[in-house]
Amino acid sequence: MRRTHSPRLRAATRPRLLTALLAVTVLTSTTAASCGEDKPDVTLASAAKNAVAEVIDAPATVTARAAATLTAPADGTLASLRVQPGQRVKRGQILAVVDSPSARQRLRQAKEALTAAKRAGRGVGTGDLSGSRRGTDKAADEAFDAARDAADKIADKQLRDALLAQVTSAQKQYAAAARSADRAVRSVQRGVAGLNSAVGALSSAQRLQAQQAYDLAKATVDALTLRAPIGGVVQPGGTPSGGGTDLAALLGGGQLPADLGPSAPTGSRAGPPPGVDDAIGVGGRVTAGAAVLTIVDTGALGLAAEVDETDVLLVRPGLTATVELDAVTGATYEATVRSVDVLPTSSARGGVTYRVRLALGAGKLGEGAAAPTPRPGMNAIVHLQVREAADAVTVPASAVFSADGRDAVWVVRDGKADRATVTVGVQGPDLVQILDGVQAGDRVVVRGADRVTDGQEVR
Repeated sequence: MRRTHSPRLRAATRPRLLTALLAVTVLTSTTAASCGEDKPDVTLASAAKNAVAEVIDAPATVTARAAATLTAPADGTLASLRVQPGQRVKRGQILAVVDSPSARQRLRQAKEALTAAKRAGRGVGTGDLSGSRRGTDKAADEAFDAARDAADKIADKQLRDALLAQVTSAQKQYAAAARSADRAVRSVQRGVAGLNSAVGALSSAQRLQAQQAYDLAKATVDALTLRAPIGGVVQPGGTPSGGGTDLAALLGGGQLPADLGPSAPTGSRAGPPPGVDDAIGVGGRVTAGAAVLTIVDTGALGLAAEVDETDVLLVRPGLTATVELDAVTGATYEATVRSVDVLPTSSARGGVTYRVRLALGAGKLGEGAAAPTPRPGMNAIVHLQVREAADAVTVPASAVFSADGRDAVWVVRDGKADRATVTVGVQGPDLVQILDGVQAGDRVVVRGADRVTDGQEVR
């Protein structure tokens, strides 16, 4: 049986099932058997060998490969617009230029602050205290040597010895004072080094802050020239919001490209009131974050289908599908499953579904002509062929019913109904594969099964 997951799909499928059942009734030359005056007739058909395919129907939306909205990096005016709506552009192409005196003023101020930070905080000057100490020691040694030479020239031994004793005492006193001075110098040097380190760290932090402010201001000015981060088709303003298709839907739940840079939108902003065009013309005022242009990459369209949890385990990458669009009556498109999401989404009808992403191929109209190229956001129905079997034992889908938690069919043997428990395989829209419990050629009840009892005569 064909599986569907919306009231509209079920309604669309019902006439096909009825037609198929009538066809099966005619082709198998079934007979009507009277089951008593108070019981309506039942209809029989024969199990037969057929090829059968199982198809899952799921609602879907056409998606673009990527989309990027370029926003104004600062308050200003739209100085120039170098593309037209609907024009195809290449990655890196200049699309528009925003004039922002405030952004350029911030850049000048940031540059001045950076220059000042680099000049400031070059350390604390203390003089060469160690070098001065060494000079003093040298002069003192020379003075003591000269005093000794002078004392040695005195002929009076007693006086000479007394003078030499005084020189030695003075030298010892100087040595003690020199040691104290040396400790003081080292102490001062340690204090000055600590002060220099603190001042240096502070200056480094100030320079880093000034550099970051300058880089940000320069990036903002550079971003006043809006370039296409991706190739695609240009449209004015941002993506629709408030009841329309949002950007996430256009991308099939994906994300914006990671390399949009300063032109990337930073958050959701309220658009213009209803009835007002959101396109910004040349000379128009823009505020920081306002959407100026959107580029949509339609080079490879896809589909985002919502598959019910009861069917998603049958879906795998590589499966083929046919697609019908609400916007193109009579056209059929080809598609291939690319991936199946691991995490579920909540269905609008309260159930659990999983998003299946497909690559959308070309389409054909009924007469074989090429179908028009869809646009992102269009509604579609995806028919996923999940299983198939060739030369399988099959019965009409209406023959299978549930009894005691198992699938079963009524098999007519020697004119009497016998309930047979069966194992169902591939479930096609009209036929169901029976793996065991029924053989080709067996007669089964295909209509009125709910009014048949075990052992009842059926002719």
